[in-house]
Amino acid sequence: MVTLDRLVNVLSGYGVRLCCCPVTREVALRDVVMNDPGAPQGLRGDVYLAVGVGSVLEAVDQAVAARASVVLARGSVPPGPEAVARAEEGRVAVLLVDPEVSWGQLAGVVYGIVLEGRETESGRGPTDLFALADSLADALGSAVTIEDRLSRVLAYSSKQQGADRVRLETILGRRVPDAVRELFERRGVFTHLAASDEPLFVEAASDHGLSGRMVVAVRAGRETLGSIWVECEQPLPEVLRTVLRDSSRTVGLHLLRSRASADLERQVESDLVIRLLEGTPDAAAVLSRLGLPPGRFRVIALQAHIAAERHAALLLAFERATTGFGWSRPGRSTLFSNTVYTILPGDDVTAARAWIDGIRDALPGKVTVAAGIGAPSSTPELPASRRESDECLALHDARPETGDATVVYDESWDDILVLRLRAAAAAGRFPARGPIADLARHDAANSTSYVATLRAWLETQGELTQAAERLGVHPNTIRYRLRKMAEVTPLRLDLPEKRLAMIIELAVAGPRD
Repeated sequence: MVTLDRLVNVLSGYGVRLCCCPVTREVALRDVVMNDPGAPQGLRGDVYLAVGVGSVLEAVDQAVAARASVVLARGSVPPGPEAVARAEEGRVAVLLVDPEVSWGQLAGVVYGIVLEGRETESGRGPTDLFALADSLADALGSAVTIEDRLSRVLAYSSKQQGADRVRLETILGRRVPDAVRELFERRGVFTHLAASDEPLFVEAASDHGLSGRMVVAVRAGRETLGSIWVECEQPLPEVLRTVLRDSSRTVGLHLLRSRASADLERQVESDLVIRLLEGTPDAAAVLSRLGLPPGRFRVIALQAHIAAERHAALLLAFERATTGFGWSRPGRSTLFSNTVYTILPGDDVTAARAWIDGIRDALPGKVTVAAGIGAPSSTPELPASRRESDECLALHDARPETGDATVVYDESWDDILVLRLRAAAAAGRFPARGPIADLARHDAANSTSYVATLRAWLETQGELTQAAERLGVHPNTIRYRLRKMAEVTPLRLDLPEKRLAMIIELAVAGPRD
């Protein structure tokens, strides 16, 4: 969400001054309205552009009528006392526009900041890219512009100190001027961006109003998505080049997410699926809007990556999962954090595995896909199935040596239970005292094998012969060790609840010794 503070900071670089501010600078700005004498009455908007208005006082009156929070009015001198009093009474901030700045240029900037800067309810939107440009500018100490493959402006930092003419024209026109593009073409800048991930220094060209630049390509895999431009008189030092290089990957992620959420149907579907996975009282209505019939479902959690290009592969998987809207595919999907979640109708695990295999087969051969399948659930149980699918993925990460890239909760609930217990133990709840802890300390101090012996005896349910075979010793050795263990700590192996507690603790402790 864009605030008045951000609007003021950005416009200050374009000859605009804040003259009166009776509202907080954190007030949210969502809409822009422009003075139009031919328009019907009742215009409403948070930002009022007083185009063609003769005085600041008249501009303030119109902004109050539009219930605006801020008005932009042209003027070379501060507003008079009457205008200030009216602005304070109407709770309208007054921004004074330098007469040298054209309304056409200024309107483009304001609309770009306010309208294109809004986020969706799911938290995705161009605002993230503007914030990223500001963050990168702070890190590099220079103004930053983010552009697409056609040199159109996607975002820019609010830092304007020392901005050259080309930067101002680029931002106002939302695109690099043609003459400057031709200059870059002749210098081989675009050829470098197409072939290299290394930052390139572009020397100044005073006849074009261009100061020095560092530029780096923004890429997803082999696809060039755009570029990041940093104003600087000299090439950046290596440490800052590393920052710029790393930031290009982050910008690539934002651009991929923007592409993935650009389609309205995909975005609506994604938001509805998230509501079901988080739990909602109107689940039946949400299901209907998704075109899913009532019944049983499985939640699938899927992750994908190509070596270090994790985000690019994930977006490819999401696009494949949401290809074909309406009734042409069985599941409904969302992209949340680093995981694609799909609600798949039915409780047949074979169908769920086949769906995952279809995604895997449709992706490039170098893409690695891991998936977790939650247990069958009713609509109210979808949040639980989602957590189970997450735990299946966690189990896959914990035991990658198994080679099975798809983990099903029904088949692995016991391992997942142990994983939950291990998570609790890692939080500091693992017993530090008791029989197992006593025996472990004795083993460490005396080079005995009491813990391994007890584990074998418990896991074979007291069968001495089987326990001895597992350890490669004689059954009498097991008897002897059990007697010696009883001298170290009270085992009470005759009590079922003690045996159960010890075998659980041994399972949580990890693999067999």
